[in-house]
Amino acid sequence: MDSIEIIVSIRKIVRSLNIESKGLQKDFGLSIPQLLCLGYLENQPGFQSTHKELMEFLSLNSSTITGIISRLEKRGYVVRLSNSNDKRLKSIILIASGKKLLDETPNILHNRLSIKLNSLTEDQKYMIKDSLSIIISAMNIKTIDAAPLLTSGEIID
Repeated sequence: MDSIEIIVSIRKIVRSLNIESKGLQKDFGLSIPQLLCLGYLENQPGFQSTHKELMEFLSLNSSTITGIISRLEKRGYVVRLSNSNDKRLKSIILIASGKKLLDETPNILHNRLSIKLNSLTEDQKYMIKDSLSIIISAMNIKTIDAAPLLTSGEIID
């Protein structure tokens, strides 16, 4: 097998992420992390979560989560409510307009891929993980922070 075939396969993955990300932004005005945030809230008891829980789920830093929540709040999809016992703690709550938006958005590539990967055997998952580790090492990109979600448009140093 020629290495070009592998590079073309990687390029197909990157290209599909770019196309989906741009389409989601154009059609709904949302980024993939914003959509995943809304989806996470939808699946939580009371449609709510804390900042910290969102950070852990999306594997993003605090300032990025703050930006995501601020944009979603500004567009009227979530609200932040203070905890009655500790005013410093806020719950992020999905509201009806955010739920309606989720009902209108497509099942994103991230979710479709996750479903397919979960149907694989453990051996197949390890084989994919090992193969990707080899590619990451060959590209010398081990130190890049990466969330367990698929996005595009990030600059690699």
